[in-house]
Amino acid sequence: MRPMVKASKSLATRPASGASMASTPQLSTAGMALTRRPASVLAALALLSGCAATVAPPPPASLQTPAAWRGTVGPLATAPAPERQWWQSFGDPALSALVETALAHNGDLRVARARVAEYRARVGVAGAAQRPAVSVDSAPTRVRQLAYNGVPYVTNVYQAEFQASYEIDVWGRLAAQTAAAAAGYRAEQANADAAALAVAASVASGYLNLRGLDAQLELTEATLKLREQSRALAQRQFEVGYSSRLEWLQAQAEYQAAAEQVPQLKRQIFELENALSILSGGNPGAVARGAALAELNPPPVPAGLPSDLLRRRPDIARAERNLVALNASLAATRDQLLPSFKLTAVGGVQSLKLHDFLNAPTALWHLTGLVAAPLFDGGRVQAQTDAAAAQRDQAVYAYENAVRAAFAETENGLGAVRRLREQALENDARRATAAETLRIAHNRYRNGYASYLEELDAQRTLYSADVGRLQLRTRILVASVDLYRAMGGGWAP
Repeated sequence: MRPMVKASKSLATRPASGASMASTPQLSTAGMALTRRPASVLAALALLSGCAATVAPPPPASLQTPAAWRGTVGPLATAPAPERQWWQSFGDPALSALVETALAHNGDLRVARARVAEYRARVGVAGAAQRPAVSVDSAPTRVRQLAYNGVPYVTNVYQAEFQASYEIDVWGRLAAQTAAAAAGYRAEQANADAAALAVAASVASGYLNLRGLDAQLELTEATLKLREQSRALAQRQFEVGYSSRLEWLQAQAEYQAAAEQVPQLKRQIFELENALSILSGGNPGAVARGAALAELNPPPVPAGLPSDLLRRRPDIARAERNLVALNASLAATRDQLLPSFKLTAVGGVQSLKLHDFLNAPTALWHLTGLVAAPLFDGGRVQAQTDAAAAQRDQAVYAYENAVRAAFAETENGLGAVRRLREQALENDARRATAAETLRIAHNRYRNGYASYLEELDAQRTLYSADVGRLQLRTRILVASVDLYRAMGGGWAP
């Protein structure tokens, strides 16, 4: 059985009759014993502390941090850690302005920041429970009722009352609740930072893809003009009988194939502009351009060991702070079975006449000390503790999953930059071969050693290599953005 001890003290002064009265504070026998024997108090508290609910141990750690990354990207791997405004490293003012606009006006970020404000207020709510609470109540009353002889009469009662209460946090339960709220607030801050990093990376990737599409459209329109010239030449040669109708139709087909790419690229550019405008917190519309794709260079690849990543990514910090919050909530839930110690003081004034209420009211007060503990709750607190422990275990697993995902994303980012660079070198060699093939095919056709179909085929091969070159350059730039995001984007706790 858990004890419930209640000690009360009441004193009335200046009664309505005008006589003076005083009463000696009355303490219960248990309360007097506690005041006389401090050693017994400590022993009792130690005994009561064992009444807390049983907490299951946390799961064993299964996370292993690798000593190094599986691969590097060459000499740039020794570059410094990423800057907080890493997007400025691309050297495009239009890109920097677009990212800054998105960070200021993105709808998802505004929601995340509002959640931070909410959790900041929750810390104040939790901390208020550790401080005294004071309230005032004024209730003038007019009552018409019957006397003992059946004659009705009217009574006025004027009163005002002040009440103060304070809970002594003997076991630290209230402090644990405040710590849980503070950790939750810090987790929401990290969540907002993670959202900002994601928005910045999405805007940068979208803009780079947009510049890649612009370059492809420019290439396709230039190729279309060449196809138009080739079609006109093939038509003239067919009309004078120098070539067959097959060559003229083939030139016409190549022209139409190039023309088909133009509206497709324009549609993709149109949709990507709208997406970037929405991501930046505006309405669908055009996006300002800056440097051309050929002028954009990927920033240095940030360095660092896998263990450094644990301090660089806001999502990992969020998972860690959530775990801290749930641990504190678990401690507060566990201690619900322990006794609570509360002090309540109530004081006020009362009178039957307004004049007396304003000038010489009767003062009334009482002071109450309460020690209360649950005797039987049907296992509710233990079940709540088990649920809180399960939530703590979920947070442990979520933290480990976040770290593993961060390792994988960084490994993939490093590997993507490295392999795309290798692929770009092979593409340069393929394009050089295609250009030489076109030169030879053109000379052979001009000297009458080959048909025009060979030159058309060489033109198609070179166009494919040029498109691949632009796409690879875009992918390298986007892979650099992904790597910066994977490595935390210069975030600092």
